[in-house]
Amino acid sequence: MAVNSMVITGGTIVTGEKVIHDGHVIVEGDKIAAVSDIPYEQAETSVKVIHLNDSDFLFPGFIDLHIHGAAGADVMDGTREALQTIAQALPAEGTTSFLATTITQSDDAISQAVQNVYQYMNDPAPGAEVLGLHLEGPFISERHPGAQPKGHIVPPCVETFAKWEKLSGEKIRLVTLAPEEDEGLALVKYLNRRGIIISVGHSHATYAQVSQAVQYGLSHAAHLFNAMRPLHHREPGVVGAVFLHPDITAEIIFDHVHVKQEVVQLAYNIKGPERMILITDAIRAKGLGDGLYDLGGQTVTVKENRALLADGTLAGSMLKMNEAVRHASRLKGCDLVGLVKLSSLNAARKLGIAHRKGSIAPGKDADLVVLDQDFNVLQTICRGQLIYDRK
Repeated sequence: MAVNSMVITGGTIVTGEKVIHDGHVIVEGDKIAAVSDIPYEQAETSVKVIHLNDSDFLFPGFIDLHIHGAAGADVMDGTREALQTIAQALPAEGTTSFLATTITQSDDAISQAVQNVYQYMNDPAPGAEVLGLHLEGPFISERHPGAQPKGHIVPPCVETFAKWEKLSGEKIRLVTLAPEEDEGLALVKYLNRRGIIISVGHSHATYAQVSQAVQYGLSHAAHLFNAMRPLHHREPGVVGAVFLHPDITAEIIFDHVHVKQEVVQLAYNIKGPERMILITDAIRAKGLGDGLYDLGGQTVTVKENRALLADGTLAGSMLKMNEAVRHASRLKGCDLVGLVKLSSLNAARKLGIAHRKGSIAPGKDADLVVLDQDFNVLQTICRGQLIYDRK
């Protein structure tokens, strides 16, 4: 074996395609070198070996497509220190890569944030990998602002977006918008030409309006059910469109606060394990407990795992990815392979990086998380480095 080799052996390996009991994974450098269905017999004392308990799981590292902050830091802080804090906090919940997500704010604030992400990605710190940017707003509907600051909502504008795209070094991978707004479809067409994922969210679009946007490339939905036109028996709305269009993948904030277990089950029954993606939509308060925090210039009160604006509006979450996986494990019909799809593989496929992330296979990035039977995180490996160890 090469220098800097590692072996994880025992337990249950969930690759994303199959389940292996009492096998092993060999890591060399920052890549997975081999996956075997037989126990590892140690031959070299120089190799680091991680022995899993029989009840432990080895999953691909989680990928969070929608996260604003954690551990006191927010993407909109626009500093290297903020991104480093987030990247170093997330492995404790099993997340090994993420999209740095912005919020509706001033042109200057968004410009600073996207430029900062670009600079950070050129010189990243150890920890969860920043895969790019998720631009959430400001091109959304005033009818469904959620916790997005209403005063900074603006109509969709190709020119404004193109400026941010340039400042970001073309690192914007996903945009959440309201396609029904003036010039919304023009922006949808532009994003589609640029190969950027188009997400409907914070939208009051009708079923017909979403369907039209799908024809031009819309293929994703931000935090399904939250901050969007709901399903009605005479107007299917955004939710109905997400249900009925098979090409739309749906994010879910599975924290038992934003969406009830039974409603997630309904969505899972309709979209299936291939078209649902777990996200946290977490804010800077995650991991810090109750108190007062800032979100886009607004005061957020966190109490008993709920983050609320002064008017009672939910303002992001305190959710950790391993908690979302734990909740999803209770969905009827969702097996271990399905959990990997919801937490890693579907996101990797959506981003077009499944050739290197999202499952456990030779040649892929060594992004791995060891979980106990209750989905508590024991160890997290980011590109071959043991970044988090609960011991």
